[in-house]
Amino acid sequence: MVTIISNGKSSITIFIILCCILLHLADIQAATPPYFSFDGFNLTEDGDSLEFIGSGTSIDNGALQITPDTTNNDPSLHNQFGRIMYKHPFNMWLSDEIQASFNSNFVINIYRNTAPAWNAGEGLAFLIAPDLSIPDASYGQWLGLTNAINDGKQTNQIVAIEFDTEKQEYDPNDNHIGLNINSVNSTATVSLDDYNIELSPEVPTNYRVWVHYNGTSKVMEVYMVQDGQPKPEKPLLSKTINLKEYVNQKSYFGFAASTGNPQIELNCVLKWSLEIDDLQKKSDLLWLKIGAGVGVPLVTLLILCGVLYLYKRKRRGGGGDEESKALGTQLRWLPGMPREFKYKDLKKATNNFHESMMLGQGGFGVVYKGILQDKDHKTSTEIAVKKFSRDSIQSKDDFLAELTIIHRLRHKHLVRLVGWCYEKGKLLLLYDFMPNGSLDKHLYEASNQNTLNWRRRYRILAGVASALHYLHNEYDQKVVHRDLKASNILLDSDYNARLGDFGLARALDNERNSYAELGLAGVPGTMGYVAPECFHTGRATPESDVYGFGAVVLEVICSRSPGISINHHQRLYSLVDWVWMLHREGKIEEAVDERLGNDYVDDEAKKLLLLGLACSHPIASDRPQTQDIFQIISGTMPVPNVPPFKPAFTWPSMVTAFSSSDSTLTSTTFSS
Repeated sequence: MVTIISNGKSSITIFIILCCILLHLADIQAATPPYFSFDGFNLTEDGDSLEFIGSGTSIDNGALQITPDTTNNDPSLHNQFGRIMYKHPFNMWLSDEIQASFNSNFVINIYRNTAPAWNAGEGLAFLIAPDLSIPDASYGQWLGLTNAINDGKQTNQIVAIEFDTEKQEYDPNDNHIGLNINSVNSTATVSLDDYNIELSPEVPTNYRVWVHYNGTSKVMEVYMVQDGQPKPEKPLLSKTINLKEYVNQKSYFGFAASTGNPQIELNCVLKWSLEIDDLQKKSDLLWLKIGAGVGVPLVTLLILCGVLYLYKRKRRGGGGDEESKALGTQLRWLPGMPREFKYKDLKKATNNFHESMMLGQGGFGVVYKGILQDKDHKTSTEIAVKKFSRDSIQSKDDFLAELTIIHRLRHKHLVRLVGWCYEKGKLLLLYDFMPNGSLDKHLYEASNQNTLNWRRRYRILAGVASALHYLHNEYDQKVVHRDLKASNILLDSDYNARLGDFGLARALDNERNSYAELGLAGVPGTMGYVAPECFHTGRATPESDVYGFGAVVLEVICSRSPGISINHHQRLYSLVDWVWMLHREGKIEEAVDERLGNDYVDDEAKKLLLLGLACSHPIASDRPQTQDIFQIISGTMPVPNVPPFKPAFTWPSMVTAFSSSDSTLTSTTFSS
């Protein structure tokens, strides 16, 4: 029991105590939400995060093998069942009103041999389960989900999306997806024949799947396309389901699969990511409401003291930043938001933003190195702190644009956002610290020129291509980076590329092809990396990102800046024109950085230089798409044909909206 004394000091004491409690709850609310992302699988790196259940489960050839991985027609393939689950559970619900929303996307390949011919079956399923176990004898029609004894029982507490390749009496056909609740007899099914999708075709095919659940509307949606194609606008399957009625509060995510007799197939998962709401935030808010209702006199006193405190501060000129508070509240409740930091902690971590901690400076502000200490000062974490220019009128818009784009991006070749701060007009974003700095420093600074050997350069370009493919095709929205250049490509401790600086990035709606339609027209980016059509249309598209990537490819291979002229036989050339001239003369390998000597792979160098030219094609629609670029670098697709003479630049008429898919554009052509 608290006695309130009519004394100013006592009131202030109570006020301070309650404020401390509120601040503590706010710190708890700022916990990082759960997510994970596997861009391919490696047993050494990923094995500890996964639980392999069943004798045939494994990681092989960079993929999860849910059933035994062999192309031999031996008995070990028949009547198999298995599960591979993420080892850590997630909180699925607090009540009917408070349920976790989640987004998961993955790439599957259901392989059936054609020599000798296999009858594909039985199927694969994306699974939510209460524990890390599997029912006995769940082979064949049971898909590793249930068995003849427990099928349909509420105690199963499983929900799954099945990809079924064998027809049972309750199935529409042998090529469908379904929503399964505690049973292999689906609550809802969709035949894939209507969408020209064959789960297990004769030619092995990768399919990308998105599974979304909205914890507010209680709607489960499933999208599916051939890998490399953009996400469809409409889901294949959409069904209302209250997950709280079916799944355990703490549940696990993963995959299950089975084979039959004689039905056999290889059930593979090549990539997988999951992002789910952190219900701890909502739980803390609930307790905060309960605490507020317990002591009305204390709350009243708190309000009075708060008003007096703010009034005195305002009279002293301190001023409460109500806008920061309102905006901060909105940001905290964005799905997937990382941790919020206090400005005083970042000030301490960067030595009061001392110039000795400065990593770089751009049009949006300054980036500093920071060192965060834990509470006991036993360990420290290096971070990069981006401090936006306070004097810029647009700084808040720039801050919000970058934050709303990157806070949900999850890819191993993107710089990870680890936190944010918006306090009293001070705007800061926190990223993983990249110890090897930016790519341009290694290309041009004398002290770093010996570090980028050929293998590292090739791996850097492969990483950037993978990140760009993710932004254009695999993320929920199509994201255009708009500022691809060497200084925005950072290198981790192993010289792996991390694409960063999303200050200019924009997310495009599926039916739109440029952010100019969103009222964001302009010619953003850096000279030498900006596609020619952007100067005419004032718009950026995925194709203009590809142009920027082409400039980066040539820059990395040649160690020459796209924005600097090259003197060749008394003539000045841009980098792309110089490489195109060498290609025309049959001497394209002469463009390779001479500092490499002979320490490079000739075929790889020619392939990348030709790819750089293809991406730099003056006509946007003739550039390769990012899914093709990724496959070309991976070696699974040949480089496109590059003409010996650089084509003329054609731009659309001013009265015609720019679109890479519109073949009827009125155009004006300028010869090179």
